[in-house]
Amino acid sequence: MTAISHTTEQNKRHGILLAIIAVTAFSTSPVLVRWAAPLSAYEVTAWRVFIAAVSVGFLALVRRERPQLNRADFPKFIMFGLITALHFGSYIASLNFTTIAHSLTIVYTAPVFVTIFSAIFLKEHIAARKWLGVAVVIIGIAVLAGFEPNMTPRMWLGDGLALVSAVTFGFYSVAGRSQRSHYPLLTYAFFVYMLAALWMAPAAAATFTPTGYGWRQIASVVALGVVPLGLGHTLYNAAVRRMHATYANLIASQEVTGGIILGVLFLHEIPGPSAIIGVVITLLGIVMVLI
Repeated sequence: MTAISHTTEQNKRHGILLAIIAVTAFSTSPVLVRWAAPLSAYEVTAWRVFIAAVSVGFLALVRRERPQLNRADFPKFIMFGLITALHFGSYIASLNFTTIAHSLTIVYTAPVFVTIFSAIFLKEHIAARKWLGVAVVIIGIAVLAGFEPNMTPRMWLGDGLALVSAVTFGFYSVAGRSQRSHYPLLTYAFFVYMLAALWMAPAAAATFTPTGYGWRQIASVVALGVVPLGLGHTLYNAAVRRMHATYANLIASQEVTGGIILGVLFLHEIPGPSAIIGVVITLLGIVMVLI
């Protein structure tokens, strides 16, 4: 094995570990979003990305890394911030209309979009045989969403918002990988989160609910900013710098499993048989891609 191939393999192993830690942090998100009610999705998103930006910026300063952005890159990062705001905003909004199981599984059709966008924008392709694993992941998601016996117009709206989140998650993942050789991780994350907060600020102000802020809501929003975003998504961005974005995203899709388990434990939101079967099929597809 050459030194380059050894380094590549080591980076992939590190990327897998980072993605696993990230998905553990991600899994707390659905329960925390539900506990933040009755705050609007825009408020929760704006506070969440702002708190994450402050957390990451503080960590950067502790590490003596002063976040700086080249002026020429501002338009590009403004677009990254918009993509991030749309991803988190549509995801949080979807949880107001559909179940945790539906929202998360549809969001994690994202590996398909990540793979397509990686090929288009980064010229990074995965082996043809691994497309079968991606297909199995999508089949698992289809089992969950397609065999739901109690679909309502409200759930269809929530599922549609989750699909918007999936597409923007694809762009978000590719954007993070595209900047790996241009900006340190914490600098990249700080500006993306802060710009996302600025994008969400007008909508958050328009839907401000001053009577909705109790200790539970405040604690939930702070936790959303620090744990699943400040920690989880920053580690996810570290993972996509070390491995193909599709692989990292497929591992991250197990937020579905973790989120459903926590939903059962803390919200008593029990999935039906199709949800359980869909998650198992999705896990199989992830293993097929990674091996």
